[in-house]
Amino acid sequence: MVEHLGIELTAVGVDFLEGRMPVDHRTVQPMGLLHGGASVVLAETLGSIASSLLIDLSTHYPVGLEINANHLRSVSSGMVTGKATLVHGGKRTHVWDIRIVNDKNELVCISRLTVAIVEKK
Repeated sequence: MVEHLGIELTAVGVDFLEGRMPVDHRTVQPMGLLHGGASVVLAETLGSIASSLLIDLSTHYPVGLEINANHLRSVSSGMVTGKATLVHGGKRTHVWDIRIVNDKNELVCISRLTVAIVEKK
């Protein structure tokens, strides 16, 4: 999904991960606007990858448990950039706040992702 939509990671920190996605034929709906589902894919991708950076992948793996998104502004071209910031980093769950902006740094989507940290058997 990441490769198909052209998602690229652009920055990583102790409690955040940033990435971007083009607004093009792969990510727009029939009206030519960024598809809300594509924004959700970007949000979940950033939060899930960020969680994977915080855990021991030899013993645990992250899986999306719940996600919501509020789509605030339409986008018809350019790039959108998302930043996932850690709200809660527990042993069994992580909660991420993901804010997606357009090329003018205007807020496009706010999302919250809860990631379950599952022990490998």
